[in-house]
Amino acid sequence: MTKDRKHGPTESDGPTADLKSERDQFLKKFSGGAKLTEEFLREFEQLQARLQQLEAENAGLRAKVEADEAIRDLLSKIDRLENEKRELLSRFHRAEAKSSEFTARVQEVESEFANLANLFVASNQLHSSLSPRGVTRRIKEVLAQLVGAERYCMYLANGENTELVPIAYEGVAGSALTPVKIADSELGSALLRGAASVSDLDPTAGTVQRPAAIIPLTVDDRTVGVIAIFSTLAQKKRFDTVDFELFKLLGQHAAAALVSASLFAHTDRKLPGLEAFLDLSV
Repeated sequence: MTKDRKHGPTESDGPTADLKSERDQFLKKFSGGAKLTEEFLREFEQLQARLQQLEAENAGLRAKVEADEAIRDLLSKIDRLENEKRELLSRFHRAEAKSSEFTARVQEVESEFANLANLFVASNQLHSSLSPRGVTRRIKEVLAQLVGAERYCMYLANGENTELVPIAYEGVAGSALTPVKIADSELGSALLRGAASVSDLDPTAGTVQRPAAIIPLTVDDRTVGVIAIFSTLAQKKRFDTVDFELFKLLGQHAAAALVSASLFAHTDRKLPGLEAFLDLSV
């Protein structure tokens, strides 16, 4: 017997047990899928954050590597520059040594040239006059201006060769100078040896009794007198190489020039006749 449809639903209208179960299972599955989706999204966000972190670390490492390479390049360049600096300094020191050597040689040549000029001037002075007074004056000029003597005297031996007689002097009183015995005096010893005597003491402090230098005077290999330099000018603290050369020049030429001038004066300044110069090659 059927029931009118106008009335409420019957038991046969409700869902069956299978459909409920199926619905519950579907909802459970949907709920599990949603959770799985949420977990996936969380993991994705974590992975994305980790990726960003790794990218930042990678960028930092790349910058550090680039900086390290720049430092290595800079250090390499510094090494090259240091090597170039050492090479340039070495070349500079070699050039400086050569320059110093050249400068020293130039100074040496200039000094030698100055010494030669002094010797030339002295020799020219000694032979530029044929009067005894003129020769004596020039000997004094050489002693004062080229040697730097302040007080000095020129002695000639007497005919017996027993005494040295003062004939010209400067810086000392004539009364303080007397003939000197050759046998027992420092002046006589220098004359007999025929060699210059130079004191080791300060030449500015020499005295008449202890001359700073004694120069033997020779004529044709005969020692005929001496020049005694008693003391030098205040600025002349020692004798140099050129002074010893001047001593030698004075010793060889001063007396000869004086003797020649004296002989010329005794002939009334007349030159010898032509016959005196004939057959000189014999």
